[in-house]
Amino acid sequence: MQWHGRTMPVVDTHADSLLGVLAGRRRLGERSPEGQLDFVRMAEAGHNLQFLSCWVEPDDKPERALGKLLRFLDQFWQEAETYPDRMRVVTSVGALNALVAADGVGAVLSIEGSEGLATDLARLRLCYRLGVRLVSLTWNERNALADGSGEDPGGGGLSRAGRAMISEMNRIGMIPDVSHLAEAGFWDVLETSTRPVIASHSNCRKLTDHVRNLSDAQIKALASHAGIQGMTFVREFLGGGEDVDRVVDHMQHALDVVGDNRHLGLGSDFDGVDHPPQGLEDVSGLRRLADRMSARGIDDDTVANIFGGNYIAFLRGAWTQPSPLGNVLGQWRD
Repeated sequence: MQWHGRTMPVVDTHADSLLGVLAGRRRLGERSPEGQLDFVRMAEAGHNLQFLSCWVEPDDKPERALGKLLRFLDQFWQEAETYPDRMRVVTSVGALNALVAADGVGAVLSIEGSEGLATDLARLRLCYRLGVRLVSLTWNERNALADGSGEDPGGGGLSRAGRAMISEMNRIGMIPDVSHLAEAGFWDVLETSTRPVIASHSNCRKLTDHVRNLSDAQIKALASHAGIQGMTFVREFLGGGEDVDRVVDHMQHALDVVGDNRHLGLGSDFDGVDHPPQGLEDVSGLRRLADRMSARGIDDDTVANIFGGNYIAFLRGAWTQPSPLGNVLGQWRD
């Protein structure tokens, strides 16, 4: 994004845009009147890298979860193959660096809720080989790996299988995502993981008392483990005002809690939220958010870190150590 005389890379760690594609309503390589994000609008907004989630709806769990997950993965690769001039697949430091150098548009596969994996580490490894680089163990409900945030207050932590899944993620270079976990599971992940983790789309509980938000203690602990909190645009998690200023409120609170601008990023939840805040109706509103952050006194370097700099540094660190699985995708679009 060209902003205040600089090229500012933009990274967002959560969007559900594949849902509409899988339903046959649109393609991400084409401008659509439906939805909040596609590759065309990303390019126009200067938005560089989007994590696209594979989320299996509750009605498909658990029996049809694996099949639905595989359909998501296939659809992602169909989009990549159909629109190679509009989107790069990013699975490595080389691909990330090429994307940033070209100021292009790219995507990363993620899994939101691991019912499709069950407790099978082989499925996790296969998903890595198919391009997935970020995984959350749960959505809102309980599964065989952990309790989701919908089980709070009183939700439990990771099962033995959940701990084994986190350990295998560490070994192969998959990034653990603590968004949607019950609080006990959040602490178990930090205890279990030997690598930094992220909260791809979670806001601040101090401002809005919602089970999907993080307490100040969680925000501090995530930062102390070199993690990043992705600010989301879901109104229920924002509370209070219904416009872009409320997003800035949560950002400022997280910055104040941590005292360091290197642990905050964007996790919009575009196409997973029916009614985004006024001013952030789709990806074209990101510039408006940057302008409002600046008007509220957040300095340009901090805005640049939050918009993408922090996640780029995180990914370079996470992907520098070669995976024991190798890069079986080759240098596709690198």
